[in-house]
Amino acid sequence: MRHGMANKKLNRTSEHRKALLKNMLNSLIKYEQIKTTLPKAKFLKPQADKIITLGKKETLQNTKMLVSKLQDIKSANKVRKTLSKRYENRKGGYTRIIKAGFRYGDNAPMAIIEFIDRDVDARRVDKKKKVITKETPKIEEKKQATA
Repeated sequence: MRHGMANKKLNRTSEHRKALLKNMLNSLIKYEQIKTTLPKAKFLKPQADKIITLGKKETLQNTKMLVSKLQDIKSANKVRKTLSKRYENRKGGYTRIIKAGFRYGDNAPMAIIEFIDRDVDARRVDKKKKVITKETPKIEEKKQATA
């Protein structure tokens, strides 16, 4: 029988599962929306809600707990400063899971997990903007001249 077994194993060792959870939490906090398989999203949802609840209480101990769970100071600061302020009047249920069909290669069920009332521009955090300078046409001219 499976009494008292709290979470899914996801066919991984405990160290791999902890690292997977930490990386997915950091990605969810950074981008506020990620696409993953349905079992992983269901595994991530309660943990993400607990992290937000932890960040809502402004104490030194909670800050240290956030940093130890996330292993990333930027993510911990975003939880404390941005997300906790956004959800201060909400009692729980900070994330939602949306089913997104099946993956092409192995037909695995996919899902999108996102924060409720998320920032739409957070998806583009890492994308660099194209900067057009006066030197750009000169470089292209040099490449054409050498070819």
